[in-house]
Formats: sequence, structure tokens, C-alpha cells
Amino acid sequence: MSIKAAKDLEQLNAAITRQFGDLSKRLQQVAKYVLEKPNGIAFGTVVMVANEAKVHPSTLIRFANAFGFSGFSDMQKLFQHKLLKESSNYEDRIKLLQDDHSLDTDFVGLQVLKQFSQANGKALEYLTQNINASELEKAREILKSADTVHVKAVRRSFPIASYLAYLLNHINLRCYLHDGVGGLHKEQEHLIRSNDAIIVISFHPYASETQSAAEAAVASGVPLILFTDSPLSPLKELATVCFTVKEAEVHSFRSLTSTMCLVQSLAISLAH
Repeated sequence: MSIKAAKDLEQLNAAITRQFGDLSKRLQQVAKYVLEKPNGIAFGTVVMVANEAKVHPSTLIRFANAFGFSGFSDMQKLFQHKLLKESSNYEDRIKLLQDDHSLDTDFVGLQVLKQFSQANGKALEYLTQNINASELEKAREILKSADTVHVKAVRRSFPIASYLAYLLNHINLRCYLHDGVGGLHKEQEHLIRSNDAIIVISFHPYASETQSAAEAAVASGVPLILFTDSPLSPLKELATVCFTVKEAEVHSFRSLTSTMCLVQSLAISLAH
């Protein structure tokens, strides 16, 4: 039976996420690139995209065929159409910023500030247009009902966890930050009880310490609210509520602005 090609990018992304586990290792590699770098597909030739995704060009063609397209260029039209349809899409503008080699060395600090400000502005605009209101409300209900809220994140995502725990404690929710000080990650996991809730912030490459805490919480029957950067996050299947946030990226440095704004909004809404 022939596979029917997706009519738009949203359908394709849904199909990729749904069928990801059935794909070969190489096609999974392409799938991750397609979901995380859609502008790379829209702008690049098959050779350029293959180099970026670290696969052979023929693998891209096989990937397109696996989802019902006649070839790479046929699939690529969905990505190009998306950009043309949504001229305010922040990812397109961020791509242009990443390719900017005209920085004036006398004012590089100010120029980089402007680049980050513009990119984050577009990312926040994208966030407000794409957030799922019912999921946000579901997360609020989980946190309101919890005896204690546990927050876990490490490395790049830790500042978000730290600020969120600070906020929740100041609106009189009992909150515990799992900071792993002294390497006591496992010991802190043992504090989670069945009437609690856990918030996890985890970005690629998805730290094992965070995954361990999430698994321990879910095993105890605790609802998990996840903030992550990809629908292919290994924690998504564990989450009761999952927010996939697209952050701004300038010169290969990813921001935290959108996720910080989202967790701040969630916390403050609980005080209403």
C-alpha cells in the first residue's frame, strides 16, 4: 500500500513523531534534524542538508520516500511553503542572524545584544502563538493539588529550575529544588512522595541525572510536567504535561528566554 504524503509541515512532523520508533537508525538521525532544524531543510540543497545532518544524500531521499514523497525536493516544498506563509516565523530570521559575518569589531557587544534581542523577540512571539492553553491549565491544576512540588534540571537548564523554585516558594507553594549538591541526586529523589508533583526542564543532550529523577517520580505515581526542546525528547513519554519550547539561537548559542518566560507565567498564574 502506497504511503500518502503529508499536505503540510504540521502533518509531516506528526507523522515523523508517530513513526520514529519504527525508523532505521540513519532515518532516525534525519528525523531528528528535520524536527529540530526545519529551516536547514528549507534553505539547503540535498548535499548541504546531508552534510549538516551527517548522513549520505541518498539517506535523505530514502527518508522522503518513507513518508510518501517522490524525492527530497518534493518534501522540501512543505518547509519552504511554511516560511512563505509565516513571514514572521522567528526561526527564519534567526537563520539570517547566524549567517551574519558583518559584525563591526568596534561595536560587537552592542551588535550581538541587538541580535539576541531580536531573536528572542521572535521566539517569544512564536511561544505565545503556539502554546497549548489547555495543557497550561492542566499543569496549573497539577501544581495546585500537589503537597510538594519538586523541580529538577542540570547544567544549561538549571537557572530556569532555580528561578522557578524561588518563585513557587514565594507564592507559598512548598517547593524543593533538586540541585544535586554534593552528588546527592539519588538521595534527593527519595524525597518524592505519591501526593507530590515534579517539574523537569531538560534540553538536548538530555542529562541522565534529570532522566533518573523523572523516572523515579513517575514510578511513584507522581505527575510530571516537562519543559523540553524537541518532540523526540526521551522524557516526553513519561510526561503528564509536555511543553516543547523553541528557543532563539544566535551564533550557535541557545537562549533560555522563552522557557524562562513560560515557567514564570505558569508560576505567577498560580498566585491568581
